[in-house]
Amino acid sequence: MVIAAKQPKPKTCKNPACGVQFVPQRLGQAVCSPKCGLAIKEVNQEKARKSLAEVGRREIKDRKEALKTRADHLKDAQKAVNEFIRLRDKDLPCVSCGRFHEGQWHAGHFRSVNAHPELRFEPLNIWRQCAPCNTHKSGDLLNYRQELVRRIGADAVEWLEGPHLPKKYTVEQLKALTTEYRAKTKELKRAAA
Repeated sequence: MVIAAKQPKPKTCKNPACGVQFVPQRLGQAVCSPKCGLAIKEVNQEKARKSLAEVGRREIKDRKEALKTRADHLKDAQKAVNEFIRLRDKDLPCVSCGRFHEGQWHAGHFRSVNAHPELRFEPLNIWRQCAPCNTHKSGDLLNYRQELVRRIGADAVEWLEGPHLPKKYTVEQLKALTTEYRAKTKELKRAAA
């Protein structure tokens, strides 16, 4: 019993100037003749160069990610949380002074990060705050607390002021937090659009 070899299907030449139908003679043949191959050489070289550049950028990104310390991941997580808070509260005035302005907005912590690192990523502890209140008035905590009682209630504020167990985040937890809050931010942006 003799099995006949399967004939390749006809292809269209990849040279836009040619476009002839041909039967490939070898695996991966994309053009009908060497002449057409030379005609699209620059296009293919450009694609290959871009592909190699993309691979190079991806490798550099992966290497930079591998070199990140726990502190770098902590900064990334805080940045993601702060962006989410500013977007979440975009329609609210400053939590301390109660005004809207055209200046810079921060994500101000009620209980400071240095004194209470366990509340660093707690959304009830972080609210949109104008730069003057956060930076020059050290958060203006008396007015911050009064507004916080109005926004989340006295029980929640007392919980924030109460004792909390220390929390030491691992790199994996910080990466997960960053991913979670970036996704939440993206969802808020999608809902606003």
